[in-house]
Amino acid sequence: MPLSQRLILPSLALVMSACSNAQDNASPQTGEPATMNSAADVTPVYDLEFTSLENAPMPLSQYEGKPILLVNTASKCGLTPQYEGLQQLHETYGEQGLVVLGVPSDNFAGQEFGEDAKIKEFCEIRYGVTFPLTTRSDVIGEERHPLFARTEEALGEAAVPQWNFHKVLIDAEGRPVQAFTSRTDPTDPAVIAAIEALL
Repeated sequence: MPLSQRLILPSLALVMSACSNAQDNASPQTGEPATMNSAADVTPVYDLEFTSLENAPMPLSQYEGKPILLVNTASKCGLTPQYEGLQQLHETYGEQGLVVLGVPSDNFAGQEFGEDAKIKEFCEIRYGVTFPLTTRSDVIGEERHPLFARTEEALGEAAVPQWNFHKVLIDAEGRPVQAFTSRTDPTDPAVIAAIEALL
């Protein structure tokens, strides 16, 4: 049975009604993926590093040769149930090489816990998350993590998160190649097709 049929997904209308109106005011959300200009000179992301939710070094070089689905997450958003789909992607495609990388962020309407320990507890207990999560980080603005600057260089404005659960797909060579809006569910056929094309 296809992955999309095995998951019980929240209603799009229910999910979006739970989010702040600021999401719609921030930027148009078309749901269409953005792809990299083939002529762009993109620096691989492997020179960058996060700190894990457990306060350990998390160099992206450890994921060299594997595609990465980068997602800025939040614990108190109407889109938080997308953790279920992200975990399913991890369980389905992790052994084939996919890395689902969650970056908790409080950049949108204060929807993330202030303590990393609380984020970890919430994700593990509520959604059974086992894919890697970074420490809480900025994903927009002057203090954003350099990875989000790198993805914008590669994909333009479409790679800039406008809300929680924005998604950027990075290929096995460390190049950002495709972006999906927050409204695009992790198990959307377009996301799955893009992932499978890189495996």
